[in-house]
Amino acid sequence: MRAVLRWAHSDLRTHRGEALFLVLATAGIVGSLLLAMALFGYATNPWQRVFTQAHGAHVSLHTGPSARVGKLAGLDGVESVAGPYPTGSATVVSRGARASVELRGTPARPAMGRPLLTSGSWLDPDDADGVVLESRLARALLAEPGDTLTLPGTARRLTVRGVADSAEPRYRPGERPGLVWALPSAVPDPRGEVIGLRLSDPDDTDYIVQRAVTVLGSGTVDEVSTWQQARAEAQGDNRLLGQVLALFGLGALIAAGLAVHGAIATRIRGHLRDISVLKAIGFTPGQVVRVFLFQHLAYALLGAVAAAALISALGSRIPGRFGDAVGVWQGLPATPAALVAVPAGAVLFIGATTGLAAWRAGRVPPVPVPRPVGAAGGALSGVARRALGLRLPPALVLGWHKAFARRPRSLATVARLALPLLLIVVAMSAWTTIDRFRSSPEQVGLPAALSVRADSGLSGPDALAVLERDPQVAAAYPGAQVAALVPGQTATIALRGLGTGRAPYPYALAEGDRPHGRDEAVAGQGLLDLLDVRVGDWVRVTVGEQPQILHIVGRSIEPENAGRVISTSLDTLRENDPALGATLYQLRLRPDADPREVAGRLTAAGQGHLDVHTVSNPADGLSSLRAVVAGLIAVLALIGLIELLTVIGGTVREGERDLLALKAVGLSPRQITAVTVTATGCTASAAVLAATAVGAPFARWLIDVQGRSSGIGAGIAQGPSPALLALFAAAAVLGAAALAALPASRAARRRLADTLSAVA
Repeated sequence: MRAVLRWAHSDLRTHRGEALFLVLATAGIVGSLLLAMALFGYATNPWQRVFTQAHGAHVSLHTGPSARVGKLAGLDGVESVAGPYPTGSATVVSRGARASVELRGTPARPAMGRPLLTSGSWLDPDDADGVVLESRLARALLAEPGDTLTLPGTARRLTVRGVADSAEPRYRPGERPGLVWALPSAVPDPRGEVIGLRLSDPDDTDYIVQRAVTVLGSGTVDEVSTWQQARAEAQGDNRLLGQVLALFGLGALIAAGLAVHGAIATRIRGHLRDISVLKAIGFTPGQVVRVFLFQHLAYALLGAVAAAALISALGSRIPGRFGDAVGVWQGLPATPAALVAVPAGAVLFIGATTGLAAWRAGRVPPVPVPRPVGAAGGALSGVARRALGLRLPPALVLGWHKAFARRPRSLATVARLALPLLLIVVAMSAWTTIDRFRSSPEQVGLPAALSVRADSGLSGPDALAVLERDPQVAAAYPGAQVAALVPGQTATIALRGLGTGRAPYPYALAEGDRPHGRDEAVAGQGLLDLLDVRVGDWVRVTVGEQPQILHIVGRSIEPENAGRVISTSLDTLRENDPALGATLYQLRLRPDADPREVAGRLTAAGQGHLDVHTVSNPADGLSSLRAVVAGLIAVLALIGLIELLTVIGGTVREGERDLLALKAVGLSPRQITAVTVTATGCTASAAVLAATAVGAPFARWLIDVQGRSSGIGAGIAQGPSPALLALFAAAAVLGAAALAALPASRAARRRLADTLSAVA
C-alpha cells in the first residue's frame, strides 16, 4: 500500500496541472447539474406550494351572468365548487402605472382557491372600497397596503388592504388582466361570473371541462383556464434555464469522462516501461489498475465535493434568479439526497469511463518490449511521399502524417476533442438566438413595440388618430382579441384580428403565407399542436355562441400565450360580427424611438382613455441565460484544454522514438518542433471542422425543438455568423499550436543519450 501511495504521489507531482484541470472541470460540471436541479425545483415548487396551500381550483370557468352554474356541482369527478363570484372589468392607476384588472366580488375569503396574503389584511365588510391585489399585479402597479387606486374616467377610489399570492394564471400586461378581490358591492355592474372546480382526479381535467361546457352551453362560457396552464405559465423561463443547464451539464460530463479516459490511455502508452517496472518489483495487475483508477476517482471526488459544498454554502448568495432558485431548492425535502446523488453519479460515470483504460494498464507485460524506431507515425503513405516529392516542407508533411497515420487512434482523439468544441458551438448558437430576440424582434414574432388598449371613452377612429399623430410611431395596426373555445370545448385560445386589408399586419412567418383573403388566418405552434392540425387545414372555434371557421394559411412565430393564438385580419372578424370594433392597437415604432418615452406621451395624449404597455420580449426573461452560457463555455473550454494537453503530451512522447530518425535524415531541432506543432494543429483543425459541421445544424435543431415544445414554434434559431465561427476555429487551432510549441521545442533539443534511453 505504501508503494501504491508513493507512486500516486510521484505521479501527482509530475502532472499537477493535469490534476488541477480535472478537479476544476469536475467541479464545474457538478455545479452546473446542481444548479439545473435547483432551477427545475424552483420552476415548479413556488406555484405548487401556493396551489396546495390555497387548495386551488383545477378548472376556472368565466361565464355570462345567466349561466346555471349550480349544475356543475353534480358532475361526476367534481369534488367541490367555489363561487360563482361576480366579475367586472376596469382599469386602475397607481403612481402613474396603469393596468387592466378583473374585479372579483368575494363576500368572504374562499376556502377553495384561497388567496395567500403576503402583506396587509383581507377584505373588511365595513370598508366597501377596500381591495386585495394579486402579488404580480401589485408589483406592476408599485402598490402596497394603504395605497389608493384610481379608476380613470370615474370618481371612484379603491384602497389596497392587502396583497396575496394566487395559483390562477398571473397578470400579463396587455394580455391578461390582473386579479383584484373586492366586496360584491364594489362590482356594481358585473359583466360575468367565475366559478372554480376542484376535481377528484386532476388527470380528467380535459374531460371535465368538456362536460362542464356542454352542461352550461358553449354560448355562456367566455374563458376556460386549467391548472396545467397556470403551472406552465408559472414555470416560465426557469424551466428553460434548467433544461439548458441540464443538457450542457450532461454533455460536459460525457466530454469530461472521455477526456479522462483519453488522458489515462495516453499516459499508459507513455509509461509502459514504468508500468513494467512496477510489475517486475511485485505489483499485481489489480494493483496497477487500482493506482490509475483510484487516482482519477480521487480527482473527480475532490471536484464533486467542492462543487456540492460551494452550492450548499454560497449558492443562495448568487445574485438574481439563481440565488433565489437555490434558496427555494434548499428548503425542499429531496435536496439533501440530490446533493449526494448528483456528485456521486458524476464520480461513478467518470470512474466507469476510466475503467477500460486502467484495465489496459493491468495487461502491460512485466518485461518491457522495445519500441521500434521509425518514421514519424510509421511508414509514410503514398500521399505523404508524393507531397515530399513536390518539395513541400518536410515538417508539414511529417506532422500531417503523424496526426492521421494511426486511423483508429487518430479518429478517437479527434472525436474526444470535437465533443466539447461541438457543445461550445451549440452554446454560441443559443447566445446568438437570444441576441436575435433583442436586435431583430420583428423576425421572431414581435414587430410591434407597444400595445395599446382604448376604453369606451375614445372611439376607434379617434384613438387611431391620436396614435398616428405621434412622430415616432411608424405604423398603428387596429385590432381586437377575444377568447375562443376550441373544438371539443376543452380549452380557451386567443383569437386575434390585427390589421386591415389596406394595412395588413406584418406577421413573422415560419411557413406558409400571410392572411390576405376572406377567412384566412395564421396560427402559432401551440395552437397547431393543441388542435392537431397543420398549415392548410380549416379550423372551427367558438366565440360565445358564434362559430368562426378559418383557413390556416401559415404558421406564425408566436411568443405569447404559449403559441395558442390564431390570428386573422380585423376585417375577417367584422364579417362575422359587424358590431365588433377595434379595442387593441399594435404600434410599430421608428428605429430610433424609445418605447417608454413614446408610451408616456401616448398615455398623456389619450387623457386617461389609453392603456399603453411595452410588448414583452422573451429575451427579457432570459437575460441570466447569458451568464449561464458564458459559464458553460468556460467549463467546456477547460475540458477541451485537458484533452488538448493530453494530445500534446502523447504526441511529444511518441515523437521521442522518432527523434533519432528525424535527426538522421537531417532535420534541425526547429523542424522537428514544427513536426509536433503541425501534428497538433492538424488534429485541432479536424476537431474544429467536425464540431462546426455537426454542431451548427445540431444547435439549430435543438433550439427549434425547444421552441416547438414551448409553443413559439420552430424557426427562431440563429446560428453564429461565419466570421464568429472562423474566429472560433482560428483561436482553437492557433491556441493548440501555441500550447504545443514549448514542450515540442524541449523534446527536440534533448540529448541523444536521453533519447536512446527513452526508446530502449
